[in-house]
Amino acid sequence: MQTAVFLVQCPDQKGLVSRISTFFYERAFNILHCQQHTDVPTERYFMRLVIDLADLRTSRQQLEAEFTAFGVPLGLEWSVHYPDPPQRVGILVTKASHCLYDLLVRQREGELQCEIPVIIGNHPDLETVANQFRVPFQCLPVTAATKAAQESQVQELLRQHHVDLVVMARYMQILSGDFVDAWGGRLINIHHAFLPGFKGARPYHQAYDRGVKMIGATAHYATSDLDEGPIIEQDVVRVTHEDTPAELSRIGSDIERVVLARAVKAHLEHRIIITGRKTIVFS
Repeated sequence: MQTAVFLVQCPDQKGLVSRISTFFYERAFNILHCQQHTDVPTERYFMRLVIDLADLRTSRQQLEAEFTAFGVPLGLEWSVHYPDPPQRVGILVTKASHCLYDLLVRQREGELQCEIPVIIGNHPDLETVANQFRVPFQCLPVTAATKAAQESQVQELLRQHHVDLVVMARYMQILSGDFVDAWGGRLINIHHAFLPGFKGARPYHQAYDRGVKMIGATAHYATSDLDEGPIIEQDVVRVTHEDTPAELSRIGSDIERVVLARAVKAHLEHRIIITGRKTIVFS
C-alpha cells in the first residue's frame, strides 16, 4: 500500500481536525490513521496523518502545492513523507559494538525499514562487524589537529552514499557545530542517562562510587549544545549496591541498544515532530 505521512504543527484553533480532514476528503483520500496532541501551555497543536495514496488523481507535487496553499491561513508548519525510496542511514562508531550490532540485526530482520549503505568509524575495530553484514566500512581516524579535515571527509562520504539519517552508535567524538547544524533533525545520538551528573570517562565507575539506584539511557537529536538536543526516547532500570561496575556497564549497554533502536524506528516511521527544545513522539 502506498501511503503518505503528514506531520503538522500550528497554533491551536477551533476546527482544525475538521478542516484538515475535509481537505483530504474533498480530494477522495482515505485517512488511514490520525493522531493529535494539543500542548496547552504553548497553545500549540500537533497532528500525524497517514493517507492512502491509492486514489491519488494528481502528482505528489500538486498535492503538496494545494496543501501549502490550504495551510497558509491556518499557520501550518508541515512536512510530508513517502515510503519510497527507503531512507538511507549512515552509522558513526568508535569501538563499542553493542549498538551497531543491534541496529544491523534489526535492519536485517525488517524491524527498521531502511538501508544502511555505510558505517564510518574513527577506529578500525568494528570493520569485522560491518563485514559480517556486508556493509561498507570506512575508517577515518581523528585527532584534535585533524578534526576539521576528518569531519569534511565524513560529510563527503555521507553525501556520496545519499544518507538521509545519521546515527551516532556510541561514536565517542564531539561533532562540530557546523557538522551538527548541517544535519539538524537528522542526527541521532545515544548516551547514558547519568548526564550531566556523570560526565567524562568511566561513567559506570562513577555511578558505582556514588551508589546509584537506577541507570538508563537517552536518545536525542544532536545539536550544537552538547547533549542538550531534543529528547526522543529514554528508559531506566533499577540496580543495587551488589552490581559491580562491569555489571552496571553491561546493563547500561542493554538499555542503550533498546533506547537507540526505538528512537531510530520512530524517526524512520515519521512519528516525531520537533518543537523548540523538545519532541512530540506519536505512538
